[in-house]
Amino acid sequence: MSKDQEKEELFSVVEKSSENIENENLQKLKKVFPQFVKDGEIDFDAMQAFLKKDGVLAEGEKYGLNWSGKSNAFKAIRTPATGTLIPEKDKSKNWDETENIFIEGDNLEVLKLLQKHYREKVKMIYIDPPYNTGKDFVYKDNFTQGVSDYYEQTGQTKGGIKMTANTEKNGRYHSDWLTMMYPRLFLARNLLKEDGVIFVSIDDNEVANLRMVMDEIFGEENFLAQVVWERSFSPVNLKKYFSESHDYIICYAKSLDNIESITLSRTDEANDRYSNPDQDPRGVWTSGDFSVGPAIQTNTYEIVTPSGRVVVPPNGRSWRVSKDRFEELKKMNSVWFGENGDGVPRQKRFLNDVKKGITPMTLWKYVEVGHSQDATKKLKEIFDDRQFFDYPKPVGLIKKCVDLSTKENDIILDFFAGSGTTAHAVMELNSEDGGNRKYISVQLPETTPEDGDAYKAGYKTISEISRERIRRAGDKIGKCDIGFKSYRLANSNYRKWNEISDENTEELIKQSNLFIESPLVDDFISENVVYEIALKEGFNLSADLKQDKGNLKAYMLHDDERRLFVTFSDKVTKEKVLELKLSQDDVFVCLDSAMSDTEKVNVGKIINLKVI
Repeated sequence: MSKDQEKEELFSVVEKSSENIENENLQKLKKVFPQFVKDGEIDFDAMQAFLKKDGVLAEGEKYGLNWSGKSNAFKAIRTPATGTLIPEKDKSKNWDETENIFIEGDNLEVLKLLQKHYREKVKMIYIDPPYNTGKDFVYKDNFTQGVSDYYEQTGQTKGGIKMTANTEKNGRYHSDWLTMMYPRLFLARNLLKEDGVIFVSIDDNEVANLRMVMDEIFGEENFLAQVVWERSFSPVNLKKYFSESHDYIICYAKSLDNIESITLSRTDEANDRYSNPDQDPRGVWTSGDFSVGPAIQTNTYEIVTPSGRVVVPPNGRSWRVSKDRFEELKKMNSVWFGENGDGVPRQKRFLNDVKKGITPMTLWKYVEVGHSQDATKKLKEIFDDRQFFDYPKPVGLIKKCVDLSTKENDIILDFFAGSGTTAHAVMELNSEDGGNRKYISVQLPETTPEDGDAYKAGYKTISEISRERIRRAGDKIGKCDIGFKSYRLANSNYRKWNEISDENTEELIKQSNLFIESPLVDDFISENVVYEIALKEGFNLSADLKQDKGNLKAYMLHDDERRLFVTFSDKVTKEKVLELKLSQDDVFVCLDSAMSDTEKVNVGKIINLKVI
């Protein structure tokens, strides 16, 4: 092994971008089908020959969803994120105690940054994306520029991003929406646990396209339901043809094979149907019809009640079980003849024997989960009777989705956070059932209309409203984790190499000298650099950060699994590093110039060393 190879083995440079999805998938393919990968590239000829031989590859036209711009959706997935998330403690609530996360920024870039730590850790995703009605916007992704394109749109300083409507006059009306949704859903799927579930709100404009996109990304075999939500209770007479009174919630599993069941918590109303009039030691019970139809000859017989009355099944029906089985149930006191003992037999069903949850139906009535008008009214109450949103989702609607699919310590993600309903629903459900679910909410700093109530009230962006809604809702709820750590998408703390013509020698030398001097930007904030390193090394965004007051003045970030130490000291010695008592899982990061190559090799033999 050469000295350079030894150095690479023993220490490495800190990652400056998010994971390369394309390379990761290539490695997965290589693991299963090594014959398809040659010299780091896919051998499509070998793959086609293999699939044709096994009759898997179909000839000619194929069923599927295609649109103008689909290749751009794939490019958006493959392009690594180059930005970072910086903490905003002044915009947070209970920073030191909370495990909830709020992120302001473009959700495509943010989803890429979340891949390292949160891959297969999110139990449930709910999103309420633009419906593409011709009045809302579609994100204009520029996959070649990433976060710099985001800042070009937001203007960084003037209060957010202005969105333009995706009108039906646009020839790429549906294509633009599909190109926007595809990479986000693809990256979101990576974050779901194997037993995770995603819920997507939509209406008739794009429901057909959404189903096809999700069939492609999640697999049609993992489709769970197309829920109909009754969002309105009165007709709009101005409508020319039909007055739409419902939206949809499309639900898919990450892997249906890994889901035991989808159930709602049992309600007091459901449990109140059970009683114990005969003091049965097995507990409360209800009773069901003992007859079934159509009639089966072997199950048609006379039954004598305890009072002596003879009963037979109704016309066209027979008893549920054979005579022998009936006698067994009777001995077990599992047949009920009424308090006087002369009623038609009914079979006991005990609460202890039914499953702990209730199987949901696919029609969700507004009386159960709320409607749009009710949601608007309650949001106005939170903001002192000021209306900032026209069509917010009811807390009860999202709470039902969370209740269906999560347990007490699960993570819930919403990357179209809007007014912050999902975060509100998570906190409310936690307060009701004692859970400790955590949410991650992501919202673009979309500007509010200057003539609107929100702008006049001082809320210049939707993300500002989201944070304030979560803050106020938490104050009302009071108990459980009602805080959140707020982060903002920002340019990386690492210098970016600007493309310069080879002929411009002076500029090339000048830029090279800047990188030699420091890989970090001028006037960087140490804590922000630490959070960027933590994010790209796969640490939890809710992890605690402290600064060691020892010789290295190292920042220490600790999550449940391991620790990260980062020092900006000009001189680092092996002895100082050993004082930290690092484990093999811990990561130690220092400036490349703080150690000689020999020292780095020696230290790298002992700990997980990375350099900036």
